[in-house]
Amino acid sequence: MNEFYGLCRREKMPRRQTRKPTDGHAEVGSDADLRLATLAGMIEPLAQSLGPNAEIVLHDYRQPEHSVVAVAGSVTRRKVGSAMSEIGLSVLSEGEGARDRLNYLAATPGGRVIKSSTIVLRDTAGYVFGALCVNLDITDLREAAAMLAQLAGEPIGQPQPATFVDNIREVIDTVLAAQLGSRNAGNLTRDDRLAIFRALEERGVFGIRHSLGQVAERLGISRAAGYTYLQTIRNSKEARPAEKRPREFARA
Repeated sequence: MNEFYGLCRREKMPRRQTRKPTDGHAEVGSDADLRLATLAGMIEPLAQSLGPNAEIVLHDYRQPEHSVVAVAGSVTRRKVGSAMSEIGLSVLSEGEGARDRLNYLAATPGGRVIKSSTIVLRDTAGYVFGALCVNLDITDLREAAAMLAQLAGEPIGQPQPATFVDNIREVIDTVLAAQLGSRNAGNLTRDDRLAIFRALEERGVFGIRHSLGQVAERLGISRAAGYTYLQTIRNSKEARPAEKRPREFARA
């Protein structure tokens, strides 16, 4: 798709990395690639206008395992081909009703505090195909605010850790670990496993290729047993109605 690079007028800018998005499913409009290409050509000057503590990441959710298709800045140190974070999974879990996430706090593995916004991208038919994420490193500002808050006797909110990695498997492990908590997988009851599968389904985990096998392995059960749990929650009255279930880009 030469048009992808043709529209990226600044593709040689050193801080931005780009690559071609893969072909999407038929239900995603043909203008998705054009929109990604146009945005890829804009993110470098946008990041520069926000300053050295800013990063803009462009995601193509049609390839969730390697959703990052362009990056300007290095706040989260991700690169083209990196995986989405838990926030990306939650966007996917909402299907076509996905909403923007604006001005939320997150923490990098290195302890830096970032303020992020995730803007959902849709094609002309209204289908969700990606996201534009803006990340601002506000660690220094938070330290200054903490000093002022201490003087005023008022604590400031703490950010939630986020997983910014190249491998989607690490993201799935992080989401699963949060559901397990301190429990040992070998001591879980059937109801415990159903609750975990329900939570993972709501977070969009099972829209990722091979995720079912990974979750089953971590829980010490067979893939067949995992499939039974997944079907049980999808067929139960507590599960989300089929028409609202997140659109799957790949088999679990």
